[in-house]
Amino acid sequence: MHQSEALREQFLLDPSITFLNHGSFGACPRPVFAEYQRWQLELERQPVEFLGRRFTVLMRAARERLAAYVHTNADNIVYVPNATTGINIVARSLRLGPDDEVLTTDHEYGAIDRTWRFLCEKSGAAYRSLPVPIPSPGAAEFVERFWAGVTPRTRVIFLSHITAPTAIILPVRELCRRAREAGILTVIDGAHAVGQIPLDLDALGADFYTSNCHKWLCAPKGSAFLYARPACQSLVEPLVVSWGWQSETPGPSRFVDEQEWRGTFDPAACLATPAAIDFFAARHWDEVRAACHALAAEARRRLAALTGLPPICADEAFAQMFSALLPPGDGDALKRRLYDESRVEVPLWNWNGRPMLRVSIQGYNTRADVDRLIGALERLLSEKQV
Repeated sequence: MHQSEALREQFLLDPSITFLNHGSFGACPRPVFAEYQRWQLELERQPVEFLGRRFTVLMRAARERLAAYVHTNADNIVYVPNATTGINIVARSLRLGPDDEVLTTDHEYGAIDRTWRFLCEKSGAAYRSLPVPIPSPGAAEFVERFWAGVTPRTRVIFLSHITAPTAIILPVRELCRRAREAGILTVIDGAHAVGQIPLDLDALGADFYTSNCHKWLCAPKGSAFLYARPACQSLVEPLVVSWGWQSETPGPSRFVDEQEWRGTFDPAACLATPAAIDFFAARHWDEVRAACHALAAEARRRLAALTGLPPICADEAFAQMFSALLPPGDGDALKRRLYDESRVEVPLWNWNGRPMLRVSIQGYNTRADVDRLIGALERLLSEKQV
């Protein structure tokens, strides 16, 4: 049995679906999901013991495992439900005013664009989005183009590590370095990063970084993390004020005290995240990722040959997920027919007025999945109505 076919058996995905949309919500392997349910059952057997007496110790252990995986100290990260929550915690903590500016690109995730616009409208700050053309410039050119947009008003740089609509890996490390020297805060949306690309948070140099463990790390839904560089943790306020604020028994990190306990909730997804890390380690996931990238690159070449449209970035600028341009047409109808007629789950949208398809290749995907996508697109794109 091929490795990807063996991995497919480890996931709970419907076998009748060609699932090429891991990037939206992820997918959880059977042993990780079993660990998640085990923690849920343990919680329900004695909720007071679990939440009232064991919670802090259990969460510390889960943070330590995740912190080691992303190369930082456990007191620099907290579990949050999703990356959107992580960005909201940071954005709502920063005291922006009419003279301030948040600088970003036009490749950002729509929900987070709305977060920043909402808060900037309330504070009077400017949210400025720099257009980045496709095909995307190389890393060095991107850095210079973006940095040319910095002004004396720029107080925050907000960027995705891997962009959601275009799936491009941005050179955030160099921009974080320049921003630190200039006294500008950096907030990085790494929603698609952890598990898809190697991540060393301390070396990256971001002031704030958030990522979803439930996507490419394959943890259960509801597991994500927020990182705050030690020197910047005092800037972060609790999104929900609870017992951690002005704690009578403070731990080693006020950041953790204030963010970790937000009232009664089920921490099972967080506690099962170490099982996802173990799942990767047992299956030599670096090799799996490399095979996924190779299959994604092949799929991208086949799509370009089918549509006659150029790739939007170089091969080294994406990992397991890529976006590709499509000819003009009814994207909603095409997406619906791909699913209804061919059982292919893949997202399509208009980005800056250009039809685009995003393909995710996870360890369970095979060349047959790509064949089904290409075959379905070849048939449907030849029909005028899509």
